[in-house]
Amino acid sequence: MSNSSSITHFLLLPFADTRELQLWHFWLFLGISLAALLGNGLIITSTACDQRLHTPMYFFLLNLSLLDLGCISTTVPKSMVNSLWDTRDISYTACAAQIFFFSFLFSAEYSLLTIMSYDRYVAICKPLHYGSLLGSRACVHMAAAAWGTGFLYALLHTANTFSLPLCGGNALEQFCEIPHILKLSCSHSYLREVGLLVLSCLLALGCFVFIVGSYVQIFRAVLSVPSEQGRHKAFSMCLPHLAVVSLFVSTGTFVYLKPSSFSSPSLDLVVSVLYSVVPPVVNPLIYSLRNQELKDAVRKLVTGCVSAAIHCLLSSAKGSQCRS
Repeated sequence: MSNSSSITHFLLLPFADTRELQLWHFWLFLGISLAALLGNGLIITSTACDQRLHTPMYFFLLNLSLLDLGCISTTVPKSMVNSLWDTRDISYTACAAQIFFFSFLFSAEYSLLTIMSYDRYVAICKPLHYGSLLGSRACVHMAAAAWGTGFLYALLHTANTFSLPLCGGNALEQFCEIPHILKLSCSHSYLREVGLLVLSCLLALGCFVFIVGSYVQIFRAVLSVPSEQGRHKAFSMCLPHLAVVSLFVSTGTFVYLKPSSFSSPSLDLVVSVLYSVVPPVVNPLIYSLRNQELKDAVRKLVTGCVSAAIHCLLSSAKGSQCRS
């Protein structure tokens, strides 16, 4: 019986069988990666540079953008390389690293979304206590707790998963994921990891109940606001976060809890892309569409960068004329 010590690499299922489709997949994922880098990079830079955005909501949004960049950087580059060079293999160590970092960033993002729902609840339902409940130190502690929770979650699951003996081959789906590794296990000790996953699902359910409860209170408070402008402003603050949570929870839940009868290669491919690739690209759009402050900050940043670039070009041209 072979075990994990004899496996040096895994084989990832390709996104396409023909060379033309593989190259199309490479260019598609390259465009998606650049869009995610641009969108999240603009949010991070604007939030860090604009003093008006130095508030708890934008501080958490900055952390969310960092996590989104990490998520898409964990899975997409290897998939792009495999498609470009027509290869399938990923080393044992690289697969373990991919599972660790994706689990770390994915769980930290879910924890952060839970914290952001609390931020929206306090801002709308308890505005007079907002400064005391969500001061700068409290925000840093909560963000650090989200990152720390993700790290411990990933460390526990990755170490436990890769301690299992593997004898079911080395073929995986498009990405390295814990459920796919468990399918290769030849020991009943995999039930230990299943138990950890069940516990994780219960904790995730608790966070989801907290988010739903927060929004029930938020909507009750918003609907009682007599001013239509006030209701519109409150909804514009909450709906982007609610949309991000819905996308995150629905795709993640379907991936890990879908019945085996629903499983098919094409469906698994679509869902894997939906929950690992789409959110980092869509989240910046969701948060910026209805947020005038953020749009103004991004516009100011882009205008400043373009003006500086034009100034540098004109200065260089003048310098060249003077030397000639």
